Amino acid sequence: MSAATHSSRPLSVRVSREKECADNSMVEPMSPTGRVMEELGVCIVVVIGLGTPVNLPVFRAGIETELLTRFPRFRSIQVMDESTNNGKPRWVQTPVNMDDHIVVPRLDPEAVASDPEKAVEDYVASLSLLPMDRRRPLWEFHFLDFPSSEAASTVVLRLHHSIGDGTSITTLLMASSRSTADPARVPAMPPPPKRTGAIYQREPRPPLSSGDYLALLAWFWSYVVLAWHTLVDVAMIVATILFLSDPRTLFTRADGVEPRARKRFVHRSLSFDDVKLIKTAMNCTINDVLAGVTSAALSQYYFKKSGDTNMKRICLRSLVLVDARPVSTRQVRTSFFSYYISTKC
Repeated sequence: MSAATHSSRPLSVRVSREKECADNSMVEPMSPTGRVMEELGVCIVVVIGLGTPVNLPVFRAGIETELLTRFPRFRSIQVMDESTNNGKPRWVQTPVNMDDHIVVPRLDPEAVASDPEKAVEDYVASLSLLPMDRRRPLWEFHFLDFPSSEAASTVVLRLHHSIGDGTSITTLLMASSRSTADPARVPAMPPPPKRTGAIYQREPRPPLSSGDYLALLAWFWSYVVLAWHTLVDVAMIVATILFLSDPRTLFTRADGVEPRARKRFVHRSLSFDDVKLIKTAMNCTINDVLAGVTSAALSQYYFKKSGDTNMKRICLRSLVLVDARPVSTRQVRTSFFSYYISTKC
């Protein structure tokens, strides 16, 4: 599979006002989050292990009836509207050729037979380096029809991050699947976890009639501290955008210089029983456990590779998008706010 040489920018077209008004479903403005992802050129790569060999006709029919029919962005391309002076990017629906989006690669049989897990990792790593053809909708399904130690076959979904985020894509895949007991129904989802403990509970305002003015002052001061931290976070976000930069690490690439060695992510399987045991012991969620494991693994990897022992000078800043909607109202379209994180390894 060779890398494409197509432009990483949206296509430039003129969208007439008459056509736009006649059929608003054909043209959709890109959200601010989608524009940021379009500028960065970030893709999501989802790896799904199957318990059976790949059945291409079933997958193809499911993609056509579920994804293409129900979700317009899977049949839309990004274009730059030149009918206005500012040229805002938009989603414009276009005919979809399924053969362009279903890929069955031909891998080295000897490499697959000797180490199928590494063959999957190598192929997934190569997908993260290839540009996407912007002349067609920005998604692809790759089918690796050979067994590994964890699955009978593997499906890899690659799509542009402007189509959606991880939460919306997971919701989309669940909404597109069907229960094995009843093919007409969507699989039942467990109820959302209820976080308990002092860290998740806000102290109620003490009643004025109690006469405990010290408790009332402490309650008021907690909101003053919250407001102060919010102002500091906003100031740090602005400063990071304008002039602050993270210290140089072994992950940092020099400006204008290609990395000497390719870097990639590899996966390791964890015991779900162990994850649930830690979740129960720490009184948190499974996502909290996985985030902690990932953070610890990256820290250990960094200090092992770099030999650095000074933890205080390693400070990484990032903006994190947070889904502010209740679980019951999540749809494919996204709605987020962001907050600032400063972490030390």
